[in-house]
Amino acid sequence: MVNMTQDERLDRLVEEFKEDSVEYRNLQTPDDRSARRRLLRSLMNIRRPEAMPGEVLALQDAYLRGRAEEKGIVRLSDIPVVKDILSIWQGDITRLCVDAIVNAANSQMLGCFIPMHTCIDNCIHTFAGIQLRLDCSKYMEDMRARCGEGYEQPTAVPMLTDGYNLPARKVVHIVGPIVEDTLTPDLEKDLADCYENTLNLCAEHGLKSVAFCCISTGVFRFPNRRAAEIAVSTVTEWVKRNPDKMERIIFNVFKEEDRIIYEELLS
Repeated sequence: MVNMTQDERLDRLVEEFKEDSVEYRNLQTPDDRSARRRLLRSLMNIRRPEAMPGEVLALQDAYLRGRAEEKGIVRLSDIPVVKDILSIWQGDITRLCVDAIVNAANSQMLGCFIPMHTCIDNCIHTFAGIQLRLDCSKYMEDMRARCGEGYEQPTAVPMLTDGYNLPARKVVHIVGPIVEDTLTPDLEKDLADCYENTLNLCAEHGLKSVAFCCISTGVFRFPNRRAAEIAVSTVTEWVKRNPDKMERIIFNVFKEEDRIIYEELLS
């Protein structure tokens, strides 16, 4: 396995995940490498949280760590400080080598099951590996045993997992508020709590660097500028109250409009 090329690992994993899926066992494997990568990701995305043979997991881990190197690992030293201990970085959060990255999860806490979806939940679960979904599933099973079968993760209550094959050591999964019609003070407080509670969790576990995604924007429909204002003000106040608890806090943005907003707020 150590001597296998990335293409050989990819080919083997596609066949293993096809065989595992049953429904797609007889699907024709495309010749194009990009198409095979999309197929593997899709099969990982739809897979239920179940155990996998150790040999396949080891192969997946080697492949995903190779993919991380191919994409380029971004370290704290590569990211300039903008203000105090705060940074802005635009790009794929799964490239960041930090103590923790924040995942905008849904209340089921199992990741995104839509093949090749571009949401951050899908990206993080894909490049962490299938162990992450299994880890999340065990957590939800424990919570349902304690709280009842209908349990769903509440808004602004963070859950911590390992990062598995991500450059980040840990992942903080948190459910942000959903704006159904109009933005309300309660929704704004919920979003502030997401940042506050995540930082408290990081401090409790000795995690010194964290990268926040733009929680609740996008499909959760929180206005981008107001979300950024809440994020910056909440984090800034937390740092003032908790000096020396964190060494670096990164606002990770993907869209150009979010980068511009954060740069304005931190200028």
